[in-house]
Amino acid sequence: MNMLFAQARAAARALALAGSDQKQAALDAAAAALERRRADVLSANARDLAFAEKKGLSPAMLDRLRLDEDRIGSIVQGLRAVAAQPDPVGEVMEAWERPSGLSIRRVRTPIGVVGVIYESRPNVTADAGALCLKSGNAAILRGGSESLHSSQAIHAALVEGLRTAGLPERAIQLIPTRDRAAVGEMLAAQGLIDVIVPRGGRSLVGRVQSEARVPVFSHLDGINHVYVHAAADPVKAEAVVVNSKTRRTGICGAAECLLMDRESFAAQGAALVAALQALGTQIRGDRHFQTLPGVQAAGPDDFGCEFLDNIIAARVVSGPGEAIAHIAQYGSGHTECIVTEDAAVAGRFAREVDAAIIMHNASTQFADGGEFGMGAEIGIATGKLHARGPVGARELTSFKYLVHGEGTVRP
Repeated sequence: MNMLFAQARAAARALALAGSDQKQAALDAAAAALERRRADVLSANARDLAFAEKKGLSPAMLDRLRLDEDRIGSIVQGLRAVAAQPDPVGEVMEAWERPSGLSIRRVRTPIGVVGVIYESRPNVTADAGALCLKSGNAAILRGGSESLHSSQAIHAALVEGLRTAGLPERAIQLIPTRDRAAVGEMLAAQGLIDVIVPRGGRSLVGRVQSEARVPVFSHLDGINHVYVHAAADPVKAEAVVVNSKTRRTGICGAAECLLMDRESFAAQGAALVAALQALGTQIRGDRHFQTLPGVQAAGPDDFGCEFLDNIIAARVVSGPGEAIAHIAQYGSGHTECIVTEDAAVAGRFAREVDAAIIMHNASTQFADGGEFGMGAEIGIATGKLHARGPVGARELTSFKYLVHGEGTVRP
């Protein structure tokens, strides 16, 4: 591990000086290599799926792990999208003049070495590696034990891209072991790793936050709510609720709780429940929802639970105030959604709900850096310092001040 850290630190110094064209060439070459290696990636993924099934992973976790032609195509597209993004390094964030005669610019710079610890999802190997490269950072990637072979196959394409562009192959390193002790070594690597980005479930994030001796980009659960206000359009409400829950149930952008005003529940509750049940969703509701066929009683832990499965908690509220209070109590600061045609209520929801992403009449499953036009994301940060929401290449930069004078001295 110490050797990996030293190699990453040396590669970071080289990457910080790499030109935009060189980084773009590396990412385009990596995308082309991944296209050529599709069969290898699918074969490696089949080995991972067999391993995961023996471990008894849930269907939702298996879905996170599974790759197919379309998903590999999306990874390739993501690499090319990141390649085409403007280079954040060297961007002038702000510039001003002082009465003293100084000219001051605040300029984006790489962070250095970024450690990424993630579970199950092999596409994070490509997303994290690409975004770190684009932002001039070396990456040390520690994927989930279930995705080891898939991640190795994707990593090989990234390394080919680096080699093609004449950049250090150690700029993106994948830890080649399932040993959990490697995570502990990363968390203790003060002075060697500049920031850790965890991407996974509560147990992983909790361990990172409690043990890390290097800075961490906070990423908590995706306990996301969809609130159907009394002034919601019924067609929009059904589309948003159903997609938010069922498109992919195992991702952090999936909705985990449905809130409905009394008026909206009376008008549309039965239809919404039927639409969800038609797609296999189990609904755990309060006493109002329990009056509908097939709805189970919500337990004390169902509100505030990240199911990561085709299950949703449901509750009737008296209005926006109670909905906002419920989200404040049970939400995780990830993504919250309101469905309404009342602009004033939507504005109140946006002001008062404390979350990284607020959706209005749009599915929570759009909580994704690719959908935000970032090409890809390294995760959704729920903290309030430095980065919040989708973490793309810009969020993986720091800054420095460039100060110019003409022999200027301070009195």
